[in-house]
Amino acid sequence: MRSLLLRLYGVFTTVVQPLVRRKLRRRAEAEPGYGVAVEERFGHYDEAITGQAQCWVHAVSLGETRAAAILIAELRRQYPGVPILLTHGTATGREEGAKLLEPGDTQVWQPWDTPGAVARFLDRFQPRIGVLMETEVWPEMTAACAERRIPLVLANARLNEKSLAAAERLAWLARPAYSALTAVWAQTEADAHRLVSLGAKVAGIYGNLKFDATPDARQLATASSLRERLPKPMVVLASSRDGEERMLLEVLKRFGATSPVPPEQGAIRSISKRVHDVQWMIVPRHPQRFDEVAALIEAEGFAVARRSTAGQPAEAEIWLGDSLGEMALYYGLADVALLGGSFEPLGGQNLIEPAACGCPVVMGPSTFNFAEAAQLSLAAGASLRVEGMEQAVTAALKLVENPERRAAMAQAALAFSSSNRGAAERTAAAVLAIAQAAEPVTAQGAPVEEAEPARAEPTLD
Repeated sequence: MRSLLLRLYGVFTTVVQPLVRRKLRRRAEAEPGYGVAVEERFGHYDEAITGQAQCWVHAVSLGETRAAAILIAELRRQYPGVPILLTHGTATGREEGAKLLEPGDTQVWQPWDTPGAVARFLDRFQPRIGVLMETEVWPEMTAACAERRIPLVLANARLNEKSLAAAERLAWLARPAYSALTAVWAQTEADAHRLVSLGAKVAGIYGNLKFDATPDARQLATASSLRERLPKPMVVLASSRDGEERMLLEVLKRFGATSPVPPEQGAIRSISKRVHDVQWMIVPRHPQRFDEVAALIEAEGFAVARRSTAGQPAEAEIWLGDSLGEMALYYGLADVALLGGSFEPLGGQNLIEPAACGCPVVMGPSTFNFAEAAQLSLAAGASLRVEGMEQAVTAALKLVENPERRAAMAQAALAFSSSNRGAAERTAAAVLAIAQAAEPVTAQGAPVEEAEPARAEPTLD
């Protein structure tokens, strides 16, 4: 029987549905993807959408979807034809997820966490197992799956100290939700300890799925070809977050990147020349900020060339990587990457991706999203940590001017990446074992008799 607090939570999420709809309409004005199939978020589906007894994978946003892509590929390798139900919470996640679909797969929005929307979702799709990626644990969904005996697992699970503190403030919701999960596979031992403190059943420490990603070979080949034509070495601020672009531009201006320096200021002229001798590039983390960052670059007095309009590298002080799905190209072009999200207190973006491309990384002080990976990367000699953006620019310039050290860091990055693989194989095997042991259920949650599978469409029987 559900607790009074969980029932009150269900009342609250139902009451605020009009506000959720309003927020979605506003987001859709800037990002049209949020206006697509809005009713799916409330459990109402087009009749053409079919699919049951699937392996449901929920990846809320872009980063989680890229991790899910690695897991889904391994699931298909171990169980060919496994049908996938893919859900998301953000427009970028849904757009990226659409690239993963094969015949027999289904893609819809994750339902808003109300009793009605969740029930309609589970009635419609009756997943054989649910796989939540990284951090997405919702109280109503976990309770409903437990009542219906649908296994619900948390894969590639991570939980930093900040998120743990927030969960503990809402322990009356968080603890029942985490304890209702069938199994949790943590990225690191520290993540596992924090998850256990919330009642999660941690079944293994499997590492980070993102280590199993293979960079796009065509993009790396294109980058190799373009590098031969670049007149300067390149430094990229990769997956930058709001505030970090301005930091970089202000440092470059302070170092004299936009104005000539009088000859008598010899030391300043020296750093100015070093900055001018590098091609700088910014790749924002979120596509909705591409235009904003382009305007900022121009407002700060720099000439900008955009990937979306220039295509090939153009003459400009700053290049703007305003495209999705081309990070391997950008890392392949770069001699050094400055890690976005680490110069503001945001926990850092994915440092595994540049490592897999053999790109040395300079990171700021904030890397709590990838704390263990950051420490391993530093210990392997694949990255450097600095206190702020000015020190990052200085460190990048030193690496640009020291080809031997840069090459050593590139090799260390590749070794660091390859030595931490294996999470996908372990996770997929565990998911399939639980799914195949689970009883199929009806829309109301009762077990059903299994007949010999006709397999007109593959299911997890």
